[in-house]
Amino acid sequence: MSDEIISSEPNKFKLYLNIAALLVMLAGIGIGVLTLGSAAGIWLGLWDFRRGFDLLRISNNYGDIIAWVGLAATIAIVIAAKLLHTGNAVKFASFAAIGTVAAAIAYAVPESFRPPEGVNYPPIHDISTDLSSPPSFVDVLPLRVDAPNTVVYGGSNNMTPERLAELTAEAYPDLVPQQYSAPVDEVFDRALAAVEQLGWELVSAVKSEGRIEATDTTLWFRFKDDIVIRLEAEGSQTRVNARSLSRVGGGDVGANAIRLRAFFELL
Repeated sequence: MSDEIISSEPNKFKLYLNIAALLVMLAGIGIGVLTLGSAAGIWLGLWDFRRGFDLLRISNNYGDIIAWVGLAATIAIVIAAKLLHTGNAVKFASFAAIGTVAAAIAYAVPESFRPPEGVNYPPIHDISTDLSSPPSFVDVLPLRVDAPNTVVYGGSNNMTPERLAELTAEAYPDLVPQQYSAPVDEVFDRALAAVEQLGWELVSAVKSEGRIEATDTTLWFRFKDDIVIRLEAEGSQTRVNARSLSRVGGGDVGANAIRLRAFFELL
């Protein structure tokens, strides 16, 4: 009888380890599915970006906890399996590790949207290098008919042109009109090449007016932000201004400014 009891102990612990590993895997995969679903629901038209952000917030709140618990469980499962001679240590640990990795990814995705520590972006979504006479959208307008945000500079979210210009200058002092020692036609072609290289969808390119319009779609939530570039001759030089405007959302967490910086860096 005693031999039967002893021999049953490994099987009992094996069952416990198997359950623990499966629970960690299911929790990790579950939070991972929640993260993917936050964006997939928007892509499929099941909910708007606000619901997507709510789901992503849940993933961010619990993903790291599940990941740390999963890591501890993975280590404990390996040790317990070895000490108790239950066998299948690799299988148990693999289950737990899958859940740990899935939870870590689920936490990392929303965390990547956070601004760097110490950086506070203003609650604005319309960034222009020309603060007194921002470039105007023309051919993009039909694409924005259902957009909550207006193309009127300073016309959204109880903002004024003066306040928007002030916030922009404070947050992004480097985003100013750029001068190039080349004729307009040459800079225009370089600007088109930059638009293509950045992967923006070209809406229009009117060389006679020195105007380029394009749309950039973000990776995760598929937000569409519109860009207009204005080129003007100044003697033998070319003056370039650009504006990037989100279709939805009050603040852009610096996305539009980052986009314009990338453009001018290429140009």
